[in-house]
Amino acid sequence: MSPHTSQHPERTGTPGPDTRSGLGRRAFVGVLGAAALGAPASAAHASPEPVRAGRGGTDLRPVFLGTYGNGIITCTYDTTTGALTRQSAFTAVTDPSFLAVAPGGKVLYALDNAGRQGAVRAFAIGAGGALTPLGPAQSTGGANVTHLSAHPAGRHLLSANYGGGSVAAHTLTGDGGVGARTGFVQHTGSGPDPSRQEGPHAHQILTDPKGSYVFAVDLGTDKVYTYRLDAVSGALRPVSEARSVPGAGPRHMVFHPTAPYAYVANELNSTISVYAYNTATGVLTRGQSRPTVPAGAGRAVRNYPAEVTVSADGRFVYLSNRGHESVARFSVTGGGAELRLLDTVPSGGSWPRHLSLSPSGALLFTANQYGNTVAAFTVDRDSGALTPSGRPFATSSLGCVLPI
Repeated sequence: MSPHTSQHPERTGTPGPDTRSGLGRRAFVGVLGAAALGAPASAAHASPEPVRAGRGGTDLRPVFLGTYGNGIITCTYDTTTGALTRQSAFTAVTDPSFLAVAPGGKVLYALDNAGRQGAVRAFAIGAGGALTPLGPAQSTGGANVTHLSAHPAGRHLLSANYGGGSVAAHTLTGDGGVGARTGFVQHTGSGPDPSRQEGPHAHQILTDPKGSYVFAVDLGTDKVYTYRLDAVSGALRPVSEARSVPGAGPRHMVFHPTAPYAYVANELNSTISVYAYNTATGVLTRGQSRPTVPAGAGRAVRNYPAEVTVSADGRFVYLSNRGHESVARFSVTGGGAELRLLDTVPSGGSWPRHLSLSPSGALLFTANQYGNTVAAFTVDRDSGALTPSGRPFATSSLGCVLPI
């Protein structure tokens, strides 16, 4: 079913009372699979093939686009300008709105929402980014899977079911394919927003930078759950829970690459929160929260933060604003404990559901779900400032942009 016609609030692509479509909300994603995971996922993946030369000797690398209705699109991007060129597409997968790459960069993981329960799939990445399925899709055990990430140890795939309010773990086979489901946890509870928090809605699952603990960000219960992944059985063992501001609707989280802090994008109250992280126990403790748009901007249109990522040096945090249609840039201060909004820049299209940094950190890409575009920005090494680079790339309705 098309994400624009589904009656499920997490399948429509529209958070809450968006008057442009009149539909309910489709929370998804956004680090990339692993990366949104722990360290900025986009900065941790190796290329699956040698870098190729483009026109004028420029370097080209693969980038994968997760779409609604048009499968997985493979492109190349110019490592200097960010310009995209379409290469191919794998269409035999339903709404692969979030993608992740295995450690080593040779296997791509995708969501598949073809049935009543969500599923996850694996693809070998070949020459030019061509995708070859590795085994069948495997059920995640819950409705509307919205996020997945590869555990850094390379032996398990993690997934979050937004509709079902649950999280799962699957074993990975020797070639990187998805095997049996080994872990499953059903969240319970609700939040103060009756239209969006009537029950649990797990929106993201990720690991810390060292792979010690697994974290599930649940928009419906206003909590971030800590789990320990049993390396032998693949079970997810509950450790602790951290509460957000009531009604904040935590959506996605990213860890600082070196300091013991994490940053959570809150979809329902348009804020970003800092959490102190006890690396020994896995416990998160909420600290300051800051608006994600400039003062007064939130009065013009309701804003729904989506994806959050951090520069490899930990000096800047970037967040996509849907409604304000922008990318916010924050400076990281206080050793990681504080954020300060520096500015916002137009996202290059409507409803920036996802953003990601290139492995070099020199480029940032936005996946604009309603605008059907990918926009590229160059990143100033010193200031972290974003500058639009060329015209946005026209494509399908997007949930994810994954440069490798």
